[in-house]
Amino acid sequence: MAGLRPETPQPTAITVHERSRVLEVVFADGQTFRIPFELMRVYSPSAEVQGHGPGQEVLQTGKREVQITALVPVGNYAVQPCFSDGHESGIYSWDYLYHLGAQQDELWRRYEERLRAAGVERDAAMPASAASSCGHHH
Repeated sequence: MAGLRPETPQPTAITVHERSRVLEVVFADGQTFRIPFELMRVYSPSAEVQGHGPGQEVLQTGKREVQITALVPVGNYAVQPCFSDGHESGIYSWDYLYHLGAQQDELWRRYEERLRAAGVERDAAMPASAASSCGHHH
């Protein structure tokens, strides 16, 4: 998981926009990012997505319509979103959210390259796995 660097600004507001499917994060340095849920889901920092080493990443597809159903704070350094597809193991540090927001264009481009290289469509269904439900976080 990305460590927390002391120079990373703290978020002052985090808003889940369900209709437009973006997470709006306002940082203390004045930056505001609108990070699409799909981008967050595709780049989840969880081992399930990142794998356990370089080249082990699991390419995520079919996430265009994914929703964030809950956002659980993790200490004073991160949030853990529950996604509507059952994925909930990603812990997004402030560093990582800042990175996703600031590097969106580059991250989308890399994602599209990986899809092309794998010969799969962005909206292809993922192989079914035992997805846990987020119903227990209330």
